[in-house]
Amino acid sequence: MDFITFKRFISTEVLILFYYIGSLILPIGIWIIVTWLIKRYKFVDAVYKNGKEIIWRSLTKKQKAKLVSIFVSCFLFMELFWRMLFEFLIAYMQMRDALLRTPL
Repeated sequence: MDFITFKRFISTEVLILFYYIGSLILPIGIWIIVTWLIKRYKFVDAVYKNGKEIIWRSLTKKQKAKLVSIFVSCFLFMELFWRMLFEFLIAYMQMRDALLRTPL
């Protein structure tokens, strides 16, 4: 009952589990879903192929390299932000536990 009324918080182990779910399973799951959508629906497949063809034809090799590096950088910063968010949440839980244990 304490968990439902928010008098007791979820544990650090659960936060770590959610971190790994978010950092590993979500990107892979999104990749699988997008691939499935492209294969399943002709409209999505046509839009994807036409858009990719137009963009890649209009860019030089240097611009293509910059575009890929920007995508990789954004992905890495997203993963770093995800990690920092969960480090903050874990630190908050540890501070709360330490404050509850100290007598006033």
